[in-house]
Amino acid sequence: MKTRIVLGICISLLVAGSLSAATRTFTGVVDQLWSNADNWDAIPGPDDKVRVRSEKPCIIDYDAGVINQYVGEGDTIGHLILIDGAQLSVRTWNIIGYNGGEPDARHTIEVLGGVLNGGHPDYSHQGRTNIGRQGYGHLIIDYNGQVNMLYQNMNVGYDDGGDGIVDVRGGVLNLGPQTINLATHANGKAKLDFSGGVMTQAYSDGRLASINDHIAAGTITAYGAITASYGTGTVIVETVEDTLIVKGLHPFNPVPEDNGDTVPGSTTLEWTVDAGTLVDVFFGTKADLTDFTKIVNKQAVTSVNVTTVAKQRYFWAVDTYAPGAAVSEIGIVFDFTADNQPPVANAGDDVTTWLENGSVDVALAGTVTDVDPTTTVWTVVSQPDDPNSPDAVIADPAASNTTITLSALGEYVLQMGADDGEYQGEDTMTINVFSDHCEAAKSLPGWIASPGDINLDCVVDQLDIVILIENWLECTGLDCPDAL
Repeated sequence: MKTRIVLGICISLLVAGSLSAATRTFTGVVDQLWSNADNWDAIPGPDDKVRVRSEKPCIIDYDAGVINQYVGEGDTIGHLILIDGAQLSVRTWNIIGYNGGEPDARHTIEVLGGVLNGGHPDYSHQGRTNIGRQGYGHLIIDYNGQVNMLYQNMNVGYDDGGDGIVDVRGGVLNLGPQTINLATHANGKAKLDFSGGVMTQAYSDGRLASINDHIAAGTITAYGAITASYGTGTVIVETVEDTLIVKGLHPFNPVPEDNGDTVPGSTTLEWTVDAGTLVDVFFGTKADLTDFTKIVNKQAVTSVNVTTVAKQRYFWAVDTYAPGAAVSEIGIVFDFTADNQPPVANAGDDVTTWLENGSVDVALAGTVTDVDPTTTVWTVVSQPDDPNSPDAVIADPAASNTTITLSALGEYVLQMGADDGEYQGEDTMTINVFSDHCEAAKSLPGWIASPGDINLDCVVDQLDIVILIENWLECTGLDCPDAL
């Protein structure tokens, strides 16, 4: 069964900065901590290149600041791990596998918690990340880890002979407006696999087409090659407003979803297998199988109830038996967190309206979904800049259902926020105010004037007839008679 390593370390931090640009090598002669100056000639700073030359991984569990470059290269395999509390920004080049390594022994960065940034706001237009430049590289994102590409693309299997793997097992790979390039050079090899986490990217038709092409080619996968009987998972590509979201769905359709969350208390674990399939189910608070409890023993079931407590991460696995088999086929480990869920605020639909006698009252009908009591507040995010009109007035900002009085023409953006005492949720809605009902109607998609509405005032009446009579028999063709 696949296991995952959870690292937790409490230390006193020694923070030092390099005084001049240099190549700083982590040796791990004392321990595995980046923050321990005795593991370096000097703890690296923003002008330094960093490499790891230690038998065990180098661990970051604090804000390590900015370095110039990180390079995994050569025969000594560099292995860097970020855990909760970690922060590291690589301002120019982050090359995981510049050269060296083997298919089963790759230069690796694991982001199990904290944040790894490609680039830094103080050094704009830099921060490129390569996984497998000319050697073997591996980027793993899991648990609460986050990787951000601020200014440059991420390249995987980028150069001649480069071989790179990106495993998004949890957390987020945030490309923003950047692109991920997979095996774009001769003899380059690349794999992007999703097994619990997500990748976000600014939407474009080209990026969407590239993702779909890589899925079809098998370069982007979900859950790798899982089992002989259930095969690989499905890559899910969603578009939410202007963002592309890519994630994986396991063939078991686990509930709670892998790397997801749920409310604490009585929790139902669910999975999908062929009818009559016998399963073993394991459950525990650590990814290591030795800590698991077998809660289902060779039964033909597709769900089981467990009890969870708040602020705890849980791990579970479903092992399946082929028909007549005495030994189970080992399944992947899923994980989820039991926690209070943020309230879901819904500010309601956008509104198109118009002024009457210089103002208009608009009903606000917001809703909040949450298991806990919540407080609500309406705020005006933006409104027309009209010095001759008073600002918008919300009758009762603390009520989900209230009214707002508007006196200026233009766009108002309102936000409804909800707070359950621990987490917050919010949603916005837009109100467009016009001078009259006709101008409001014209602003709506698909508006078409009625036949005979010559002056386009949204009413067919005597004014249109007058215009028609005034222009009766008027000819605008190329062969009109001189007089009619």
